[in-house]
Amino acid sequence: MTETSPASPGSHNDVLQMQNAALVAGVKKRMSPLGMALADLVETARLWRLGVMLGVLDIRLRYRGSALGPLWMTVTSALMVASMGIIYSTLFHMKLGAYLPFLALSLMLWQAGLSSIILESCECFVSAEESIRSVRQPFLLQAVRMLTRNAVVFGLNLIVPFVVFVIFGRWPGFDAVLALPGLLLWMLDGVAACMLLGSLCARFRDVPPIIGSLMQIVFYVTPIIWMPQQMGPNSRLLIYNPFYALLEIVRGPLLGTPPALSVWGMAIGSSLVFGLIATVVFVKVRARLVFWI
Repeated sequence: MTETSPASPGSHNDVLQMQNAALVAGVKKRMSPLGMALADLVETARLWRLGVMLGVLDIRLRYRGSALGPLWMTVTSALMVASMGIIYSTLFHMKLGAYLPFLALSLMLWQAGLSSIILESCECFVSAEESIRSVRQPFLLQAVRMLTRNAVVFGLNLIVPFVVFVIFGRWPGFDAVLALPGLLLWMLDGVAACMLLGSLCARFRDVPPIIGSLMQIVFYVTPIIWMPQQMGPNSRLLIYNPFYALLEIVRGPLLGTPPALSVWGMAIGSSLVFGLIATVVFVKVRARLVFWI
C-alpha cells in the first residue's frame, strides 16, 4: 500500500493564497463601477509609500549619469528668471526689485507646479504601461507617483525665488504658512487631473498636444510674466480665470499678500467641479483603462 505524505506547510500556504486571490477576484467582479473606483482609492492609500518610491526612482533614472542631476532644472530656472526679469522689467517700466521676486515665484509655481501637474497627468497611465500590465496595482497609484516627481522638481525650483527674495529683502513672514492649504488643493487637483486627463489621453492620443497648446494660451492670459495691476480697472475680470485663482492662493501668501475670499471661492469652486467631472469619468472608464494603454 502507498502512503500519502502530509502536505508541506509551504504548499498549504500556497493553496490559501490562491483561494484568497480567487475570493478577492470574485468580490471585485460583483462590485459596481463606483465600488471598484473606491477600492482603487483605498488600495492607493494603503500603498502610498510604493507610489512615492516609484516617483523618486523616476527622477533618479531621468538624470542618471548627470553631474548635477535634477539640479540642472534649478540652474535653467535661474537663468530664465534672470534674463526675463531684466528684459520684461525694462519693457514694463518697472523696478527690478519689485518685479523680479514676482516673476521668479510666478514662473516657478507655474512651470514646476500647475502646468507640470496638468501636462504630466496626461501621460500618467500611458507612461506606466509596463508597470500596470505586469503588476496588479491600483490605477491611482500612478497619481501618487506623478505628484511625487513634481514635488521633487518643485522643491528644487523653489531655491530660485528663495535666493531672489533674499537678494531683494522680500520676505513674506508668517503669511507664507497660508500657502499650505493652497498646495494641498493643488495635490487634490493633481489626483483629479490624473483621473480625468489621464483617462482621456489613454483613449485619445491626440489630447496631450491639445492640452499642451491650451496651456500655452493660459500662460499668457494669466498674470505670470505680467502683474495683475497692469490691467488697471479690468483686473477685476481675472477672478473668472480659475488658473489665476489657483495660482494666487499659493503665490499671494508667499508674496506677503493673502488672497481675497473671492479668490479662494473661485479656486475651491472650480476644483470641486473639476473633481466631480473627473470622478464621474474615472468611475465609468476605469475597467477599460488597461485595454487603452
